[in-house]
Amino acid sequence: MGRYLAGVASALLLAAAGFFLWTGLARHDPALPPPPAAIAALTGGPPLASAPPAADAPQATEKTREQKRFGRYDHNKDGRIDRDEYLIARHKNFAKLDANGDGKLSFDEYAAKAVAKFATADADHSGALDPAEFATTRVVRKARPKCAPAAGAAKPAADESDEGQ
Repeated sequence: MGRYLAGVASALLLAAAGFFLWTGLARHDPALPPPPAAIAALTGGPPLASAPPAADAPQATEKTREQKRFGRYDHNKDGRIDRDEYLIARHKNFAKLDANGDGKLSFDEYAAKAVAKFATADADHSGALDPAEFATTRVVRKARPKCAPAAGAAKPAADESDEGQ
C-alpha cells in the first residue's frame, strides 16, 4: 500500500513541478512587437513609412461557402437557379463522354477512359493485369497545402513518408 501512495505522491509532485516550470517560462517569453500604426497612435507621431495605408488593405467578403456555391450555379445572376442552370455541369460532362455526338451514351463511350487506362497498364498485352501492372492504375492525387506559402518563400522539402504508398 505504501508503494501506491509513494507513486501517487511522486506523480503529483512531477505534475506540480511541470506546471510551475511551464508558467515560469511563459512569463519570460518576449511579446510580439506592436504594429507600426499602434506605435504611431501611442507616440502621437506619423505612422512609419513602411506601414501601408489602411485603405489599401484587402477586405474580406461576407459571403458564406453556401452563398459562393449558389453564385457559381446562378449563371444569369437573377437570384434563382432554374433546372437548366442546375444541370449545366452534367450536360458538359455528358457531352465529353458522348464521343460520336448522337445524344446517346453507349457503354463503350462511357467506359472509354477505363479501357484506355487498362490498355496502358497491360504492359505485356496479356489481357490481364498482374499486381505490378495493376499498381500503375493507382490514382495519384496532389497533396493540398494547408495554407498558401508566402511570396518568395522557399518550397518545402518533399515528404519522404509518402514514397512507399
